[in-house]
Amino acid sequence: MKNFVYLASQSPRRRQLLAQIGVRYELLLPLPDEDAEALEVVLPGEAPLSYVKRVTQLKLEAAMLRLKARNLPKGPVLCADTTVALGREILGKPENAQDALRILKKLSGNTHRVLTAVAIGEGKRSVSSVSISTVTFASMTPAEMKAYVASGEPMGKAGAYGVQGLAASHISAIKGSYTGIMGLPLFETASLLKQI
Repeated sequence: MKNFVYLASQSPRRRQLLAQIGVRYELLLPLPDEDAEALEVVLPGEAPLSYVKRVTQLKLEAAMLRLKARNLPKGPVLCADTTVALGREILGKPENAQDALRILKKLSGNTHRVLTAVAIGEGKRSVSSVSISTVTFASMTPAEMKAYVASGEPMGKAGAYGVQGLAASHISAIKGSYTGIMGLPLFETASLLKQI
């Protein structure tokens, strides 16, 4: 593996997860004039798997251009995107507390998928992978949902929850990659880094 990777993600969880497996990283974040959120717009009728792959590839392309524009030393660039899907419906980051409640009501008592795509590029070469896991929420009371939203934890997270936080007390089953649900599947990420 290289001495470090450029991590093009604002997620503190992705930083923690890379550190967990001993990968040194330098942040390669968008400047304020870059509209990073525009890359995450869902296209009409887009399936969750197509969406997460497309968005991750767009993030990688933007990050590679950023690396070149800033004239930084060459190195691998890592991007990821996590999508929560209930059937074909993509449940994104909540816009506000009311939207977080709406999402949690859909998840309560149901099983959903968490898709996390990872892409790593260096020069003209890129590799990618997708981790798909399922998460089952126990039924939540309105009071439990409101208390969780009031904690502030759902904000900025796909599906309005963080598996590694308070939401864990409402999750009855997980099948797949715990770190993938957090936002960076470590097995897949390590495999991609070895390829690059």
